[in-house]
Amino acid sequence: MKVRLLDLCLMAMMGVVLVVSKEAVAFLPNVELITLLIILFTLVFRRRVIGALCVFLLLEGLLYGFGIWWVMYLYIWPLLALLTWLFHWMKHTWQWAIFAGLYGLAFGTLCSLVYWPMWSFPAILSWIASGFYFDCNHAVFNFLLCLFLYYPLRLGLEKLQKQIRLV
Repeated sequence: MKVRLLDLCLMAMMGVVLVVSKEAVAFLPNVELITLLIILFTLVFRRRVIGALCVFLLLEGLLYGFGIWWVMYLYIWPLLALLTWLFHWMKHTWQWAIFAGLYGLAFGTLCSLVYWPMWSFPAILSWIASGFYFDCNHAVFNFLLCLFLYYPLRLGLEKLQKQIRLV
């Protein structure tokens, strides 16, 4: 019972950290810590990232409304956790920085998937092309944030994991 309660509290706290980190840098276009944090939460806390994502997605919907952008979030962030889990064998910071950068570059294209039932293929391509500058910005900042913050944050999260005795 104690371990289950600890898991629930940890997942809730991780979800809140995702929301707070997003709000802290919201004034900067396409700069976010969510990608880095989801990568780290997946690598360190494994399956608990699912609960954190549920909290994050629910809070985002409550804060900003449950619009079409929210539907994008329902698959974009869990996909990142899944890809991180699949590539968990990567050990170097530079590998994760490239991974995060590529995910930022693909972000706009991934967002466009929600429009496929409503728009024509040329309309979706123009939407992707018009956002390419922002996707490049997203990629560069994901890369840099991961390059400089991955290692110290991973050490801190692993230390926390040992302190609360989670496996």
